[in-house]
Amino acid sequence: MAAGDGMNRYARQMVLPQVGPEGQERLSGAQALIVGAGGLGVPALQYLVGAGVGRVTLIDGDQVEATNLHRQPIYAMRQIGRSKAQAAAAVMAEMNPEVTVRPLVDWLTPANAPALVAEADVVLDCADSFAVSLTLSDACLAVGKPLIAGSALALSGYAAGCCGGAPSLRAVFPDLPAQGATCATAGVMGPVVGMIGALQAQMALASVLGLSPSPLGRLVSLDAATWRMGGFRFDNASEPHAPLPFIAASQIDPGDLLVDLRTEAPHPFRPDARHLPPDQIARLDPPPGARVVLACRTGLRAHNAGQILQARWPGRIALLALTDSTTRG
Repeated sequence: MAAGDGMNRYARQMVLPQVGPEGQERLSGAQALIVGAGGLGVPALQYLVGAGVGRVTLIDGDQVEATNLHRQPIYAMRQIGRSKAQAAAAVMAEMNPEVTVRPLVDWLTPANAPALVAEADVVLDCADSFAVSLTLSDACLAVGKPLIAGSALALSGYAAGCCGGAPSLRAVFPDLPAQGATCATAGVMGPVVGMIGALQAQMALASVLGLSPSPLGRLVSLDAATWRMGGFRFDNASEPHAPLPFIAASQIDPGDLLVDLRTEAPHPFRPDARHLPPDQIARLDPPPGARVVLACRTGLRAHNAGQILQARWPGRIALLALTDSTTRG
């Protein structure tokens, strides 16, 4: 492609004093990590690729389903059953061949997160998963990389710029809800996730460009039911004293005490794990020196049970989300 074609492509954003030729060069030299190719990831990916962010790694282990299509409009009926990451990368290659989109057909875990985060200039959490969000927050905080988190459900959502010198997502949300709804149970409107995903893209571009005021340390919320937008800055939010880390199944040690909190599962996720309902976690009496690994489907019950156990037991606790096919019970 001729050099002039690229200049024409980005002409309307390069005319902005906040971008210009220097900013465009910065975008073209940047690398983004997008976790999730669904309702949030699709618009985020489209706008980063459209803006000319040079390299994008897109990780998602899911496949395109018919129920996705109302809020993930880049996918077509003929792509049902295909990997979302691969299908999205193919569409982006036609949209802007100047950008390299690397699709990874995998799930983001505490095992692969550090390496993926380390090679990125900005990370976008578009997975809408408690375990993924906290895993990414921990990984980004550890190496000072900006994390643009997003979440949408029903008719509301938010985007937040965390880490990279700002407080982490754990500092913004030190307490998680007792129960978590999903798009499958609570529903979601396509334009709502589209707006939040687009907002994540704008915050990511602003972070790469170094715009002021910075999107880092800022949360922006949307309530489409009442037609209101809001938000706040959280620059001075305190980090939790002893956050409970997530681990991958591959990071389980032989001496770990494995506790499966899923009441809906007929068997523990491993033969050496024990079943224990979350409301009985206070009865757990771990042996001295053992690390307790609390497991559930999403990580939410494990996190809340871990905080209860942490208040009465000083030992090591780790959390495990049973989303990988090798650990499902």
